[in-house]
Amino acid sequence: MEARLRAGERLTDLPDASDAQLYFIGRIRTPWARREDCPRQGRLDGSDCRIEIFEPWHAALEGVGAYAHLEILYWLDRARRDLVRQNPKGDGTRYFGTFALRSPQRPNPIGTSQVRLVSVEPGALVVRGLDCLDGTPLIDIKPDRCEFTPKAPAKPAGR
Repeated sequence: MEARLRAGERLTDLPDASDAQLYFIGRIRTPWARREDCPRQGRLDGSDCRIEIFEPWHAALEGVGAYAHLEILYWLDRARRDLVRQNPKGDGTRYFGTFALRSPQRPNPIGTSQVRLVSVEPGALVVRGLDCLDGTPLIDIKPDRCEFTPKAPAKPAGR
């Protein structure tokens, strides 16, 4: 993780890991191998990307096809975690704290994208709108917060 710092950027020492335990539930396949090739914040009319779900989680895809849009959360496994002040344009003139940016360089490099669902396949989704590198680990899939979420069935009468 010895990437070159831009002018004015600042690092911090990382604390010891604490209590979080994540399960990667799949792997994201995109056309992009380098960060500079990724579309900035995704494009809903952009390239198709494939989200491959690991076997124990296939049943969790049931019903996902009812949604036109999904929120995808992923682990930016190739990002720095120690950068607290960033120069996003690399021009040496503007600086922001990490929490003021959508940069992948974060203490907990969790990425999120609102995507358009193109199709559901056995154990996989095809989507548009991702902005991550090929092979990125998948954390979670959620219906887009702006879409209708089905309600639980009504309780049987008499209860």
